[in-house]
Amino acid sequence: MKLLQHHERIDPALRGAVVAIGNFDGLHRGHQALLAMAKTLALESGVALGILTFEPHPRSFFKPHEPVFRLTPPALKARLAAKLGVDFIYVVKFDADLANTSPEDFVRTNLVEALGVSHVVTGYDFHYGKGRKGNPDILKTFGLQHGFDVTVVDQVTDDDGNAPFSSSSIRSALRRGHVKTAALELGYNWTVMGEVVHGDKRGRTIGFPTANIILEPGAEPFRGIYAVDVHDAAAPESTPPWMGAAYFGDRPTFNTNRTFLEVYLLDQDLDLYGRTLMVSFVDVVRGDKTFKGVDELVTQMKLDCEDVRRILDSRVSA
Repeated sequence: MKLLQHHERIDPALRGAVVAIGNFDGLHRGHQALLAMAKTLALESGVALGILTFEPHPRSFFKPHEPVFRLTPPALKARLAAKLGVDFIYVVKFDADLANTSPEDFVRTNLVEALGVSHVVTGYDFHYGKGRKGNPDILKTFGLQHGFDVTVVDQVTDDDGNAPFSSSSIRSALRRGHVKTAALELGYNWTVMGEVVHGDKRGRTIGFPTANIILEPGAEPFRGIYAVDVHDAAAPESTPPWMGAAYFGDRPTFNTNRTFLEVYLLDQDLDLYGRTLMVSFVDVVRGDKTFKGVDELVTQMKLDCEDVRRILDSRVSA
């Protein structure tokens, strides 16, 4: 899959594609339904399938001092999109110029001149252009003028037809530690990806060496212990995951005042520094808390690892 910036010249083979437009944060089941529609149209027409999205997230532009809890930062979004059959992602920089671009200029510059789209697929609530004045109906009008078709996908809900899938509801679930609820909306276990960096190596001194990963600014899942699956991002996708216990929080026992994601691999002793890991959150074990000392913490960590193993092993026997 190709990742293209809006100022780059587009490969002629990608022009005339079916293009899905949106932020697609999380690539949840609603997004997946939209992309499935776009993929069907692309296959029927024998053209490429693309995504047009925005970086940074528009909310980060309008509220720069309030970091957005990104469910899928760009690198992870690209990996997930590739698995869904997307051929390219066209990234439009969201800045002051774009915020002041009229809906018609946005369409002409990006969809017509840059991509030469044959078909656009978007959600029912997509808005674009200065003042968010562009909407799906206006996009259809522009499509008639410029020679491309437009398909609008209605709201996608759960199997009972009640709760709509949305990035905001998934963020809310993760903040409360409801990772299974989030997984139902996402269609997969929420995953973070990052390079393993050096920490203070305190975990190794107490018998629990951990891989430290810096999350994107704004990431704020529930603070506590999780059962996780861990993949080396460079390994083939068919490679079985390692079982892990992950901690997200600020280590109140040690008064660090810094937020960490620490991952302890069960039954493994590996040098992970410099590797990029994908950590998938399976279930919550407990919330964060302060211990009287290291001995009490170690005793609890042993119990946590037993719970993690039970959670992860139970999927095999289920």
